[in-house]
Amino acid sequence: MTTPPPHIEIDGVPAADPELLATLMSGFGHFTAMQVRDGRVRGYGLHVDRLDRATRELFGQGIDGEHVRRLLTDALRRAGRRDATARVYVYGGGAGGGFAGSSGDSGGVRLVVTVRDPASPSETPQRLKSVDYWRPAAHIKHLGGFGQAYFGEAARREGYDDALLTSRDGEIAEGAVTNIAFWDGTSVIWPSAPALTGITMALLEPLLGSLRRRVTLADLPGMRAAFVTNSRGIAPVGGIDEVTFAVDEKLMGRVHEAYASVPWERI
Repeated sequence: MTTPPPHIEIDGVPAADPELLATLMSGFGHFTAMQVRDGRVRGYGLHVDRLDRATRELFGQGIDGEHVRRLLTDALRRAGRRDATARVYVYGGGAGGGFAGSSGDSGGVRLVVTVRDPASPSETPQRLKSVDYWRPAAHIKHLGGFGQAYFGEAARREGYDDALLTSRDGEIAEGAVTNIAFWDGTSVIWPSAPALTGITMALLEPLLGSLRRRVTLADLPGMRAAFVTNSRGIAPVGGIDEVTFAVDEKLMGRVHEAYASVPWERI
């Protein structure tokens, strides 16, 4: 017996594709976000690898990288963009939703691509507020990040730029939507607490000869500088809670130079 699709209405109007909408509303899935310039992306192969790993972990199957490429290029073409912010979301499949190397039945996954205006990091040093929260399954760029959004918005209402996720005893993991790195005058240090290894972080980490170790709020007065990274790029940190950091121009120049050396890959 075939299960009838759910009946879903939006503002009193029946949804055009209720099965797809029900899948998206489940909130169970993952995504990757990238900046596209002239049809190219820094670390594009890493984005596809991350999608594949997370899809295998969440849904028990791999993902077809060529299918992802076609979806992205088609979406950019239809949107009439060579420069964009693009995201690829992966959800559990519904009937008829077989993509990414599946057989096309309900055991597949569904891919959603969004294309928006290109974005750049803020040039203003970021002020972060520490909060007692770590993301579950932090190694996955998963959906349903209510805690991140909640604490990020709360921090902004208090005049900060974003939240810094820490444990109850003050161990630092990551920003709400960023990775964070510290400079102690000798080494670039990324916190070793559970966190997403963002693509920008993954590209910079070997180029900077950096290391990972435990970093706590109590360590901050001994740090010389800090910066955050995400899909938009890199921004200096001007302060965390009551601790302030001067922008180390030499360090930031080195970081930006390393990032600029990463080749753009055609989608």
